[in-house]
Amino acid sequence: MPNKTLKIIYNTIRLSLNGEQQDYTQGSIRKAVFLLAIPMILELSLESVFALVDMFFVGKLGENAIQTVGLTESVITIVYSVAIGLSTAATAIVSRRMGEKNPEAAAHAGAQSLIVAMFIIVFTSIAGVVFAEDILRMMGAKQDVIDQGAIFTRIMFGGSAGIMLLFLINGIFRGAGDAAMAMKSLWIASIINIILCPIFIHFFGLKGAAIATVIGRCTGVLYQCYHLFKGSGILKIYMKHFAIDNTLIKSIIKIGWPATFQFILASGSWIVLAKIVAETGGTAASAGYQIAIRNVVFFILPAWGLSNAAATLVGQNLGAKQILRAEQSVMLATKYNVIFMSFVTLIFVCFARPIIGFFSVEEEVIAYGAESLRIIGTGYIFYGISMVMTQALNGAGDTKTPTIINFVCFWLFQIPLAYMLAIGFDLKSTGAFIAIPAAETLIALIAWYYFKKGKWKEVKV
Repeated sequence: MPNKTLKIIYNTIRLSLNGEQQDYTQGSIRKAVFLLAIPMILELSLESVFALVDMFFVGKLGENAIQTVGLTESVITIVYSVAIGLSTAATAIVSRRMGEKNPEAAAHAGAQSLIVAMFIIVFTSIAGVVFAEDILRMMGAKQDVIDQGAIFTRIMFGGSAGIMLLFLINGIFRGAGDAAMAMKSLWIASIINIILCPIFIHFFGLKGAAIATVIGRCTGVLYQCYHLFKGSGILKIYMKHFAIDNTLIKSIIKIGWPATFQFILASGSWIVLAKIVAETGGTAASAGYQIAIRNVVFFILPAWGLSNAAATLVGQNLGAKQILRAEQSVMLATKYNVIFMSFVTLIFVCFARPIIGFFSVEEEVIAYGAESLRIIGTGYIFYGISMVMTQALNGAGDTKTPTIINFVCFWLFQIPLAYMLAIGFDLKSTGAFIAIPAAETLIALIAWYYFKKGKWKEVKV
């Protein structure tokens, strides 16, 4: 019996990584979840490994470098937000068309989303390059941090096309059910980052980390483009698909802008929290917090894999008129995410100091980082629930509901709570840490309520 189980697991993993076309609207739901989730988890796991490797080497440059990277990435998450928003729209529309067994329309939708992305890339790249110093100053960085880190910020924003296209094209692949291709492209980007990061930091200092990241991401995008336009993937885009389709572009924007705003609200709240930590706890608290957040991201990204699987299954099954199957897929993905996040909570609570100590030798930084990691870790189970619920709504094309939830929970609850605890009750950075799991718990409860109401089943895309 154990041999049979191992054989089933092996065959499922092999099938999921082969990238063969599957019909996710029929057969075992458990198998469908795993076929999509395994490559998505592996895809995001290596990205999170790179984030930790990057912080490990940057950490050797001192607390100013750590703060520069942390503050820059706090702001550049706005670019991530736009990329994820467009990616969400692409996944919702492409998956719905694939569920309807119309790959030609799916390819056309993917091409139109790329047109939208190119206009945004030009704006974000120019703005980031021109206002690099102002961005760091706005985040509360001291002048010596700005002097050392502005070039890092400038390079990261200048290469924002790599972020935008990497996320968007992977969203197209996921919507088509080709999670393996999305995994391979991000693996290529991350592996090149991991190899180049220590080499470039050695020769160029902090700016070397930015150069390595941009090269890695752009290489991943080139690999994506080859398979999207020339390869033998599930979805193929041709020049004819780039003929401007105003109706479809409006539909992409209609779904994409709330999704973008949704993630901007979330990332914007993290920017405010990073600022509160820097202002109330100083550079050491900020550095410890940034190391903790890298570890939080390390474990959250694999959980996003399950959440993205749920989004694809919702879209494809709604397209195939399999509404009950869509709902069952989400509940199963939620169950698996809760199990995974429970395990992570134990790791954070029990091993916070050793984890932070791996990235820094400065006692004050370790103390702040460990406290942050323990407090944030207490809400991990609720993170798991909220991620699947919100991604399921996004996958159905209902991006407005999660956006409203994010606005209420982050901006009307988390930020005021963080200010009240950190400044009003003089808890300083600890108050900001406490506000994070409190808000995520509220998001999980509200998102669960709206998912169970079922209005997402009636959304047309």
